[in-house]
Amino acid sequence: MHDPAIAYTRYLDPDGHPCAELPACAEDAELLERLYRQMVLTRLFDQKAVALQRTGRIGTYAPTLGQEAIGVALGALMHAEDILVPYYRDTAVQLMRGVRMEEILLYWGGDERGSDFVDPAAKEDFPLCVPIATQALHACGVASAFKMRGQARVAVTTCGDGATSKGDFLEALNVAGAWQLPVVFVVNNNQWAISVPRSIQCGAPTLAQKAIGAGFTGEQVDGNDILAVHARLQAALDRARQGKGPTLVECLSYRLGDHTTADDATRYRPAEEVKQAWQREPVKRLQAFLAARGNWDEAREQDLIATCQAQVQQAVERFEKAGEQAPEAILDYLYARWPAVLAEQREMLRERVARRQATGGQGHE
Repeated sequence: MHDPAIAYTRYLDPDGHPCAELPACAEDAELLERLYRQMVLTRLFDQKAVALQRTGRIGTYAPTLGQEAIGVALGALMHAEDILVPYYRDTAVQLMRGVRMEEILLYWGGDERGSDFVDPAAKEDFPLCVPIATQALHACGVASAFKMRGQARVAVTTCGDGATSKGDFLEALNVAGAWQLPVVFVVNNNQWAISVPRSIQCGAPTLAQKAIGAGFTGEQVDGNDILAVHARLQAALDRARQGKGPTLVECLSYRLGDHTTADDATRYRPAEEVKQAWQREPVKRLQAFLAARGNWDEAREQDLIATCQAQVQQAVERFEKAGEQAPEAILDYLYARWPAVLAEQREMLRERVARRQATGGQGHE
């Protein structure tokens, strides 16, 4: 849904044809090719992650199919010193922030090492947040620190449309507006909060309007048009970095797959709706735009697919060679300093695991 009072930006129609005066980024062929390559890599990794879950090699996974433009544009725009405070559907931006594919697989496999990022570029970013909307308040805490220190840094937090109905999200908007924090809220409105459609989740015409009550700018973009997402996120990040306060950017996309691999969207979502959504998806849209300008062809496409598939396979092999984590790792990342009062429990866990290993897992506890 749209509202005349809320700005809505789209530059490319579903077929990849310009439908408005194009932004500056549209003239940067090198940038657009890099964005496209990253979108394809994200999609192929996503497909592999789903396959790994289906064969029991990782746990529940949240696909990003159809929503690649949002994370890729965001990852391309954030500065190294900015902080990402993500939610569970942020594979695309994590990959661009330096998180390794095998770390993402470790995370979804229940391994704590999946959030202990090796690349220094990702070290200060927060791990994925599965509780709904709590990350929005964490981002405001980070942004508050930036403001108090006088740093030109931005906290960027993401969420789905369902999270905007949570009290945590609204509290975060309130404090962000009241304190004029350098934070950007990116809402991936993929139309479905698990089995609840956007149409009955919120009575407001747009989710962007929720920023108005908090005293700052909210706007909509076509989340399937990476030119629009890139241009408006760049403006939001620049505004925050210049001390001009927060922005909420609602990206209208569509979840082409299941909510997670524990979900079956065919039980509640009309097949015709999904079929129509495939006609608006972001990867083919950018591919068509590039091809029309002579910047892409089938040979490059096949070469890209082969390269990406090789990268993904190498990451899977590294993931499967990682070995098992230490059992006490489930406790190691709960506190900055381990409380002495809990030291006995930690030791009991080690002893319990040691006994089970000594008896081949057959002993009684």
